[in-house]
Amino acid sequence: MSRKPPIKRERVKQRRLSPDDRRTEIIAKATEFFSEEGFGGGTRALARKLGVTQPLLYRYFPSKDDLIREVYRTVYLEPLKTGWDKELSDRSRPLRVRLQTFYETYTNTIFTRRWLRIYLYSGLKGLDMNRWYVGMVRDKILARIIRECRHEAGLAVQSKPTAAELELAWVFHGGIFYYGVRKYIYDAPVFEDKSQMISDALDIFLAGFERMAEASADRRRPPVKVVG
Repeated sequence: MSRKPPIKRERVKQRRLSPDDRRTEIIAKATEFFSEEGFGGGTRALARKLGVTQPLLYRYFPSKDDLIREVYRTVYLEPLKTGWDKELSDRSRPLRVRLQTFYETYTNTIFTRRWLRIYLYSGLKGLDMNRWYVGMVRDKILARIIRECRHEAGLAVQSKPTAAELELAWVFHGGIFYYGVRKYIYDAPVFEDKSQMISDALDIFLAGFERMAEASADRRRPPVKVVG
């Protein structure tokens, strides 16, 4: 009985990557992994999931925390370098137009399953990067929006946002954020016209801020005309 000749298996040559390309590939794979699995587990299991050896992973990232910080920088910090602060403060354009444009751009960035899942996982784990992002939203986005609303309402712009103003802004911002959570995390039905959703939320926020401004002692009074 003749034996069949052994089947020759061609060895698949793996494409050699430059150190920069390898680092980018590891970050991309880690981002997908963290978005689906969270931040638990050790570096050995992480390396196996990423398809690299543990020594190779350590060569690029000495610890898992270093890799997490790099994922955070790539996913959260880089998209922020888009001149949003200048757009919000460009008073040559109507305030409502600026706010609508900003939230269209902002939600285009954060409304992905990957972005939202990493954000929620990091919050549950109590990571510093989540707290930093919340602080950034408060100081760089909401404080700027309040400043522009105060200018529009004739209030003292130099004054720091009050606790009530910040809370109103958080309710507005958080409502828009939770729209993304419902759609991309819970797969719940939402009003599909995102632009209209933002516009409706702006109606409520701007009306609420106007009422708050009317009761504010910081409102600048017009100069009294002297007759005679």
